[in-house]
Amino acid sequence: MGSQLPNKPFCSSLMSWSSSTSFLVLLLVTLPILVIIGFLSFYSPPFSIESSSKLLEPAAAAAALRTTTPPLINSNSQHGEASEAPTTPHGSAKPNKETPSDQADETHTPIFSSSEPTPAPSASTTHGEEKETTLKHEAGHDQDHFVGASKRKSRSLKKVEASLARARFSIREASQIRNWTSTYQDPDYVPHGPVYRNANAFHRSYLEMERLFKIYVYEEGEVPLFHNGPCRSIYSTEGRFIHEMERGQLFRTRNPDEALVYFLPFSVVMMVQYLYVPNSHKDHYFQHVMVDYIDIISNRYPFWNRSLGADHFMLSCHDWGPRVSSFVPHLFHRSIRVLCNANTSEGFKPSKDASFPEINIRTDKITGLTGGLPPSRRSVLAFFAGRLHGHIRYLLLQQWKNKDQDVQVYEELPHKVSYDSMLKKSRFCLCPSGYEVASPRVVEAIYAECVPVLISDSYIPPFSDVLNWKSFSVQVEVKDLPNIKTILMGISQRQYLRLYMRVKQVQRHFMVNATPKRFDVFHMTLHSIWLRRLNVQIQDQ
Repeated sequence: MGSQLPNKPFCSSLMSWSSSTSFLVLLLVTLPILVIIGFLSFYSPPFSIESSSKLLEPAAAAAALRTTTPPLINSNSQHGEASEAPTTPHGSAKPNKETPSDQADETHTPIFSSSEPTPAPSASTTHGEEKETTLKHEAGHDQDHFVGASKRKSRSLKKVEASLARARFSIREASQIRNWTSTYQDPDYVPHGPVYRNANAFHRSYLEMERLFKIYVYEEGEVPLFHNGPCRSIYSTEGRFIHEMERGQLFRTRNPDEALVYFLPFSVVMMVQYLYVPNSHKDHYFQHVMVDYIDIISNRYPFWNRSLGADHFMLSCHDWGPRVSSFVPHLFHRSIRVLCNANTSEGFKPSKDASFPEINIRTDKITGLTGGLPPSRRSVLAFFAGRLHGHIRYLLLQQWKNKDQDVQVYEELPHKVSYDSMLKKSRFCLCPSGYEVASPRVVEAIYAECVPVLISDSYIPPFSDVLNWKSFSVQVEVKDLPNIKTILMGISQRQYLRLYMRVKQVQRHFMVNATPKRFDVFHMTLHSIWLRRLNVQIQDQ
């Protein structure tokens, strides 16, 4: 600094001068110093230290930062849906609906800028000039590295999309062959018969999935809300799928650049168990978890922002799955949502969302779940047992409870009457929706080789893009509940036997295995996700 005080040697030399000259010299030296100090103090900006309150409140500073910077997740929907998400992440306003698009080719603002401003160095020193040159060099190097990494990721995405384009072409070709039986060889199973919408196209698609499908599982999040789920109860399919993906033996990749889809491994069941206060009717804790989680993965990875979630999927068998997904509008409107509660009146979109079977696994034993009496020994026309749970069940119980020996409807089974034995000796099993559209009775009926009778509004059954449900089930509208007996009695013995045999055929697609087997419920769920990924083309801009 130009106003530095004299150093120690200079001060020592003054002591040797004569007293007559000392005063004059001292005056000549100190006067300019005082003038310079006064000049600098007048023109220099004041230097202050932040108050202790600012230094000790990082949370408040972070909150201020969040409110003054644009959110990473845009609250405006980019994918029009049948219904809107109830809330946006940061308020009560519903997201705006826009024109739906099959392609996730949006242009996005990058999260991290590649040209951060550098502080201007002092022009009065050579050291400052060297520092400026060094900073420019480092900035250029960082920018080159960023551009290089972006090009590599762009090449990876183009490779992924090219492989999907070839798979689409192959499946379309296979769909032109309208055989009842697939024309492809398979050592385990060859899809055949009218239980499939197109057996050949399904088999070709399944084989392409086995060859190409790779899933990246985000490792962010902690147990029990993430990477965890129930393996027993009516929510067992949710927990078992999460655990199987965590094991990582099937379809999982550790390289996110080569993945076709990205799994968000949170469990709504565990959120309800650990975060929800019974009878509080408050779900803001779920909102905080979901918004913060998407913020984290969209900050750390480029993939969410690249597609606005279109190549990401969540999975939930809890009734609140759709509600939890609505806290992040892009998750609700754009992502693949695999839901047991596949209700089109609540925003379920079959073109991008997948219906998931609800299976009640009561014990650790998952063998011996299927089987029943042969058709000739099934003495009960139709059976249902269940407590009052929603308006459809109310109508069913009101119309048929304890009123008919052919249509046996119970709110509670008589003493010593087995629920499973009743399923196995009935021809038709009534599967009404409860408060939500999904019911574990559908798969219970299939396991018991009892023809399921679906009674629901706005429900999309599992794997409907592959399976022809009309070929192995009976679908009854709610308004026709009083006519159930007439409808079922009108099905001839020959028709019933066909339905019965087809139920036995589709069992394999709903089987839960300790180690997943080809074409079982785990693989069929993956195939549903695979098909929805085929519907999306992502472009890196």
